[in-house]
Amino acid sequence: MRPRAGTPTSPASAEAPAGSGRPQLTSKEAYAVHGRYQRGLSAAQARKDREAMARLEHGLALEMTRAAFTTAKMEGTSLATGVWPNPKIWIPRHVEGVADWFVAVSHEPGVARIVDVMSSAPGGWRLVASAADTRATPARFPAIATDAEGYATGLSENATGLIATPRQIARAHLASLERAEIDPAFDEGPWTSETVLFWQQERARLREADWKLTLSYRLEGPVRALRTGDGGALVWYGARSTELREAEREGATVKLKGSAAVRTRGKAFARSVSATYGRMYVTHVPPAGSNEPARVLGEWSDVLESHGD
Repeated sequence: MRPRAGTPTSPASAEAPAGSGRPQLTSKEAYAVHGRYQRGLSAAQARKDREAMARLEHGLALEMTRAAFTTAKMEGTSLATGVWPNPKIWIPRHVEGVADWFVAVSHEPGVARIVDVMSSAPGGWRLVASAADTRATPARFPAIATDAEGYATGLSENATGLIATPRQIARAHLASLERAEIDPAFDEGPWTSETVLFWQQERARLREADWKLTLSYRLEGPVRALRTGDGGALVWYGARSTELREAEREGATVKLKGSAAVRTRGKAFARSVSATYGRMYVTHVPPAGSNEPARVLGEWSDVLESHGD
């Protein structure tokens, strides 16, 4: 098992075009696809098999998992294996010109709630996004709207009818983290206000040692969304973030922590040091007219690279 948790527009229609309206997968087929992925991931993690992951994941997700393998090898640690129990799957209908995809949600009480996004690719189905809430009591998860046949409604990244479009929400969330400023459009939590507070404290700590901190959070990959039962949306998006620490005068040295420190072998730096992470989020966006804030419901993060001098 791999909990996905880490350290801390142009005009468009309200929904993706209906296309043929046919389901892109049956429920049975989707469960089989996700089951094969979970079993393959467990085996690959046991061996830290980077090549096997290319048959299981794609894009930023693949880059993050391979980076986690590198970190674990450097640290001499093993990775969790096994499969998440009793997943529940939601499948949007096929849209012409858009890769088919579906969502699988697994919750093991006291361990984590995992939200996986699988997408069709030329070589087969691949995991392209994931996020976890590893708190003992995860935040309330909204109901996903389904039609009479049990299929979900996919939304475009510029869908209207929400407090902001899915893409606007993703950009606003990342901008808040990059600026280390709380955005009242988002509920408090570990991936919003608590991360902002961490960066504010880290910046103040570095300033006392005559170092400066520069943050960058860049949206990466598509923004995917499904309609929720309250008229809002669940939105998935990924990002590449970089934290750069630079000395403003000679004197104090800086060490990184966590997986970034593993990558730099615990070295202390006198001039500069940076760490780049892959990050993925799932966020609930309320419908237009709602007074509720957007709620970030999970994250997956892994350090991709770390270096300095």
